[in-house]
Amino acid sequence: MPLQPHETAFTRKPEPPCPVPVIPDAATALAVARTLAEDFSKSAVARDLDRDLPFGEIARFTASGLWAITVPKAYGGTGVDSATAAQVIAIVSAADGSLGQIPQNHFYALEVLRNGGTEAQKRALYGQVLAGERFGNALAEIGQRDHTRRTRLVRDPAGWFVEGRKFYCTGSLFAHRIPTLVNAREDGREVASLVFIPRDAPGVTLVDDWDGFGQRVTGSGSVLFEGVRVEPDWVVPFGASLDRPTAIGPFAQILHAGIDLGIGQGALAATLPFVRARARPWIDSGVERASEDPLLLHALGTVRVRLAAADALLERAGRFVDAAQAAPDAESVGAASVAVAEARASSHRAGLLAANKLLELGGTSATNRAEALDRYWRNVRTHTLHDPVRWKDHWIGAYHLNGRLPPRHGAL
Repeated sequence: MPLQPHETAFTRKPEPPCPVPVIPDAATALAVARTLAEDFSKSAVARDLDRDLPFGEIARFTASGLWAITVPKAYGGTGVDSATAAQVIAIVSAADGSLGQIPQNHFYALEVLRNGGTEAQKRALYGQVLAGERFGNALAEIGQRDHTRRTRLVRDPAGWFVEGRKFYCTGSLFAHRIPTLVNAREDGREVASLVFIPRDAPGVTLVDDWDGFGQRVTGSGSVLFEGVRVEPDWVVPFGASLDRPTAIGPFAQILHAGIDLGIGQGALAATLPFVRARARPWIDSGVERASEDPLLLHALGTVRVRLAAADALLERAGRFVDAAQAAPDAESVGAASVAVAEARASSHRAGLLAANKLLELGGTSATNRAEALDRYWRNVRTHTLHDPVRWKDHWIGAYHLNGRLPPRHGAL
């Protein structure tokens, strides 16, 4: 589908890539993330209110070396464990939920590459990340009620071409390459691949048309591909990576858990000073300050316990994902998927609870638009719609009660 009359092409390009430092270890990665997050939090309200796309913040995140932390050590990267990658995302999400979601898709693409790429592709694409390139995503499509991909990789004697339209392309406005999920016909069957397409390739058009009430500056709009010529070495097999046991799915999902956990942690961090300085005790409490209100304290204690539990489940799930990456088989990948589903179900509910209680306990003054405290609820409510938690609960129960392994489609 070509650019429509009501649409405008997004033409702002990211800064040219520059080589990034290699962070030495997980502890340093977490420390760098905390430093950046503290600074990012200062401008989070203005970014949300004005929908100011975070080109500068993403450039700083990249230049810090965090963008390359999941590049395997064998290819010159940090090779952090799964829980560390998720915690980096949580730390940044606590400052700004949109910023935390943008690297998720980049890390996901690198995991697909790790499982499905040739050695030559790994050397080339990991090397480009270390040289400062950012990857976005063009995975999802809208306009149809089924889950069939209509974006095609066409092979003909004149070359290979991609045709189609994608939406929810988080991070692509800031990316140098856009990994794009396509189908191609091979030997009478449909085969899926991830094509690492340069964003400035002829025929690629970006549209900044994401207008959700939350996660407003993730750059999750449309990407159009009109006869985009691609090179065979940009094409990484995808379907086969899910047909066989790999950790692609649970790795992607643990990063999503980090986003919900981080937003919830940010909401709690915003609740405490607001209650101390601004909230009023209820007239029936018999106390002078909201910070002494027994029902308020009970509510805050519940939020804290839920977030701590979600944090612990995320760390636990990371160990399962690492084990599945090291020795992937049906059982290890199934166990990782369930452990991550437990972490996601927990972070989903804890994040929503924390954001709800920020507004409830803060009272009417917490709805002041200038402070945008509602952004925590809008962000976590929007992101928790990514994959339905009800199906996570279903497969958790099926696994523990009946020993059924969950599906390997990457969205559990």
